[in-house]
This record gives sequence, structure tokens and C-alpha cells, in this order.
Amino acid sequence: MVTRGSSVAARTTAGPPKGAARAAESRGYEVPVEGGPRTALVERRQAGWRGRLHTTLELIRANPTGRVALKIFIGVLGAVVVTVGVALIPLPGPGWLLVIAGLGVWAVEFHWARRLLAFTRRHVNAWTRWVTSRSLPLRCALGAVGLVFVSVVVWLSLKYSLGIDLVARTLHYLATH
Repeated sequence: MVTRGSSVAARTTAGPPKGAARAAESRGYEVPVEGGPRTALVERRQAGWRGRLHTTLELIRANPTGRVALKIFIGVLGAVVVTVGVALIPLPGPGWLLVIAGLGVWAVEFHWARRLLAFTRRHVNAWTRWVTSRSLPLRCALGAVGLVFVSVVVWLSLKYSLGIDLVARTLHYLATH
């Protein structure tokens, strides 16, 4: 019987490293090898695009310049996504979703972002479980409160940022027609 660990070791010792790993080794960078001290981590790794992404990130991190460049790139990309998300929060749309996505981008490189993302996931899941366990009238009331809140935020955003007062215009229209 062949175990998972032995099949991974047999596959990797069968030949020289391939692709990006070979190129990195030829330039003198350290490349993690299966069967070494990181075998457990490598065995847990998923196949497919996530595995390739993880391997690529490891290769970039193996080079000190690459590690710094990756941190800068991830930091700037996450900041752009979070900034766009924060700008879209008052408007109807995916504001909070973009903020959480930006946090996910930061979580690739920064430990504090991983912890904050885990905290956010826990609380969103707890809130969702709590709401779905309530009766239908209470869920409808919570939805109505959320709709009123979003409406007030949109009204205030339009009034103070663009100078459009929807309530005054609606009242004026109703009074004149």
C-alpha cells in the first residue's frame, strides 16, 4: 500500500525540478523541496490554480527583493481595493464586499489582515446564523430597518456631496402637481 507522503516523495525524486522551480534554482535561489522540512505543508497544499499560486508566491518570497516587491505590490493593490470599497459604502452596491475583498488581498501577505479577515468572517457568519434562526416577521423588520438605513445614507450622500435634495424635490413636485 502506498501512502500519500510516499507517493509525493516518489514523484518529486523521479526527476529534476520543473518550470519556475528550475529557473529559480538556476539563479541560486532556495526552492522548497518535497521530502524536506516543509513536507507536511506541501502535502496539505491543494492542486490546481491555488497550488500554482501558492508555489509562485513561495518562489517570489525566496528572493529578498521579490519578498519586498511582493509586500509592496500586495499592500498597494489591497489599499486600492479597500479605498474603492470605502468610497462605495454609502452608495447602493458592493462597497462592503470590496472592503472585505481588499482585506483578503492584504491577507495574502500580512498577518494582521488574516486575523481581521477571520474575525470578520466569524462575526458575519454568527450574524447570518442569528438572523436566519429568527421568525419571518422579525427578518422582514430587520430588512426594513436595513432598507431605511441605506435610503437615509443615500439621501444624505446625494444631498451633501452632489447638492441634490431628493426629499425637497419630491415634496415640491407633489405640491405643484
